Amino acid sequence: MGHLITVATCSLNQWALDFQGNLQRIIESIKKAKLAGSKLRVGPELEICGYGCLDHFLEDDTILHSWECLSEIIEHPDCQNILLDVGMPVKHKSVRYNCRIIIYNKKILLIRPKLSLANDGNYYEMRYFTPWKGVRVVEDHYLPRSITKIMGQKTAPIGDALISTLDSALGCETCEELFTPQAPHIAMGLDGCEIYTNSSGSHHELRKLHTRVELIVSATLKSGGIYLYANQQGCDGDRLYYDGCALIVVNGKVLAQGSQFSLNDVEVITATIDLEEVRSYREHKSRAMQTRDQPKYERIEVEMSLSSEVDEIDLLLHPSPARAVVYNTPEEEIAYGPACYLFDYLRRSKQAGFFLPLSGGIDSCATAVIVHSMTRLILRAIQLQENPQVLIDLHRICGESEGSTWEPKSPQEIANRIFCTAYMGMEKNSSPETRKRAADLAAIIGANHLDFDIDPVFDAQVKLLTSTTGFEPKFKMYGGTKVSNLALQNIQARLRMVNAYTLAQLLPQINGRREGAPGSLLVLGSANVDEQIRGYYTKYDCSSADINPIGGISKTDLKSFIHWASQKDNFGIGLLQQFLDAPPTAELEPLTEDYVQGMTYNELSVYGRMRKIDKLGVYGMWEKLLHVWGDKLSPQQIYEKVRFFSWNYAINRHKMTTVTPAYHMEAYGVDDNRFDMRPFLYPSFEWAYRKIERSIKQMGAAAWIRDRDVDKQPQTSEPNALLLSAILDTQQDEAETTIPVAPREVAPRPASVAARIDRRSKQNYTKECFKLNFGLSGD
Repeated sequence: MGHLITVATCSLNQWALDFQGNLQRIIESIKKAKLAGSKLRVGPELEICGYGCLDHFLEDDTILHSWECLSEIIEHPDCQNILLDVGMPVKHKSVRYNCRIIIYNKKILLIRPKLSLANDGNYYEMRYFTPWKGVRVVEDHYLPRSITKIMGQKTAPIGDALISTLDSALGCETCEELFTPQAPHIAMGLDGCEIYTNSSGSHHELRKLHTRVELIVSATLKSGGIYLYANQQGCDGDRLYYDGCALIVVNGKVLAQGSQFSLNDVEVITATIDLEEVRSYREHKSRAMQTRDQPKYERIEVEMSLSSEVDEIDLLLHPSPARAVVYNTPEEEIAYGPACYLFDYLRRSKQAGFFLPLSGGIDSCATAVIVHSMTRLILRAIQLQENPQVLIDLHRICGESEGSTWEPKSPQEIANRIFCTAYMGMEKNSSPETRKRAADLAAIIGANHLDFDIDPVFDAQVKLLTSTTGFEPKFKMYGGTKVSNLALQNIQARLRMVNAYTLAQLLPQINGRREGAPGSLLVLGSANVDEQIRGYYTKYDCSSADINPIGGISKTDLKSFIHWASQKDNFGIGLLQQFLDAPPTAELEPLTEDYVQGMTYNELSVYGRMRKIDKLGVYGMWEKLLHVWGDKLSPQQIYEKVRFFSWNYAINRHKMTTVTPAYHMEAYGVDDNRFDMRPFLYPSFEWAYRKIERSIKQMGAAAWIRDRDVDKQPQTSEPNALLLSAILDTQQDEAETTIPVAPREVAPRPASVAARIDRRSKQNYTKECFKLNFGLSGD
């Protein structure tokens, strides 16, 4: 018997509850795996029903239809003579489990429930499923009568067991289990398992792929083995994009890698592996010693071999060489992830295209460039003939008649058929520069662009308000109050939303869409994650849309993406540099030279990460920022910044309850749906504020002493700069610039103060502060 095996794993663009489509994609992947010579095919987590069914998992219909699909797979002629690892929910003793079904030639060998459920961030598996009873626990599961009728099999083992072929042993590890401290592959490997299958439903998040790949590589680096990773790829009906990247790893080396972003519905990767390489890799005494006392797994034996059953050497079969892992840059992730998501959303919603309010600013510009990226990907898929379904879907989206032979020749030709933009300005408030930038960008990417002012509607609304109440609101610069100034801005913003939806509904008809071709335009939003944290947008303005492709992306990353897209080697849109150079403004009031929102985007990113990722409250955030910003700001100034942010966050949190569904991309996202669940009616954080104030006061009565600039205003004495100086051990020049502080400016400290402080007194004072505040020695 030979020892070279060919194995296959895949990425499938499944759609929650699309049982017919999901079944077709599963069977297609099995066909491709067999065509490549593989005798083992691994699929994504819950691939039959789709991973994103959410509360539909609680319906027995979902399980019923999954069994019905499985019966078709079992009977299908193309699904024979290959070991299959398929995912679906199973109900055992009235308890729902997230399971793998291992099948070979019309027999269910094992139902393997998930041991550790994902229940963080966007994952709420414990809402629908229960973890399996324990490691190595196996019971009998009584199969549905429909399955028994087909196979004559009444029961199947359910639990944590291994599959033994004639030439190797295989074990399952499902998604989250890889990320746990006691991952199953360690114990399985010590009991002789050589092949690990991991079926996942892992969604895209910026810079997350590195972590996933490193875990998979490390899983086989220490104890050897073959690791097959499968994942969904695409939008399956929710805010998440599953980013594929199927992997085959052997002994810590990557042999095959699938794409992270693609318009393909089915992507199969294969590798040929020498089993003897795994066995020789494991020839270590320390590993052998650990296997002695290793508890044994129950083995499910199957009369098949993954390798050739003859001893003759096949000269045409070669082990696959190792290859370097391909990672996309964050800018490429922004360019391709949301673009693929938008195409899935568009074709599956059966609409006619997209409408975008294009303001001439960075955010709407970024959304437009992402749509441009989508049209580029569509054109590439058509030209390379990677997936015939792309052209079929495009014909339907564009309203082409049946039998049409139209094929686009450029991304602009596609955009001209499916993408409309509009600049909705105000004569007094809008600048010629933003108007021109919007028009120029639309022309470059091929969008149908409208340019008009909403002054008549705005004036009519103000007139109606005045005639109804007798009060005439005015902008602040014309003598109005802050309240009236804000109200006038909000009127403009909300009028744009109303106009956006009206145009989205009527533009296909206005532009001559074929009569009888259904569909309107999907409205795109353009609010970034930092502005959502801050609440820096109007409720029910243009942030209200059907989908927001940039709602999970920080302003800093968006700017990097725009710069990337401007480069000749990428999208080559040189105009984008003008968007980067332009000052940010919402253009909701008559223009002035200064326009601030009280904090920088970099600061917003810091607050967002501390709030969500570090799980810090107001006090914890201030305490940590003492060490992050302490070399530039006093504790009092840091407190003012934290208090300003927390106040804005609290009063604007209600906006997130109605915010447009956004493509999830950032780990500190604020999506109210299920990722970031918090109250929307907050009290003031007085308890935390007082604790901070007591801490500042407790630190001492000396002046804020530093070899640099400090606050000169007589508000609160801040001697803990002495403490921070020693902790951070920083040496700052007198001329160093400070971060802008809201709400007051930083003034330079007289050099004479520093002259009175020597290094020794700093060290002594630091020790005392440590003892006083933290109960530590300070040494």
